[in-house]
Amino acid sequence: MRRAGLDYHEYASIEEYSDWEDFRQCQPEMRLMAFSTHGKLKHTEIQFADGDGLLFGPETRGLPEAIRESVGINVVRLPMVAGSRSLNLSNTVAVALYEAWRQLDFQEYPATD
Repeated sequence: MRRAGLDYHEYASIEEYSDWEDFRQCQPEMRLMAFSTHGKLKHTEIQFADGDGLLFGPETRGLPEAIRESVGINVVRLPMVAGSRSLNLSNTVAVALYEAWRQLDFQEYPATD
């Protein structure tokens, strides 16, 4: 995380959970958008809201099926040209995060005066 964050790491708020069940127990109301090549909805077909969580799996194997099928998770995909490989994890996160931020009118977080 530190390497990926580079000089933005100081702005990140990172919480760690022991496992998926622990996360869901601590964040039961959070609406999640799970990004996967198995998604039916395009990232532009989702209306993102403040407080949503964006969920990504490991780059080598993606999100486990059990998590994709969990209650309350929207499985979203980035459209790709037929027959092409999917984007790497960092590019997928960047596209998804910026689309969510764009829909929220690029509001600052946390809000500043």
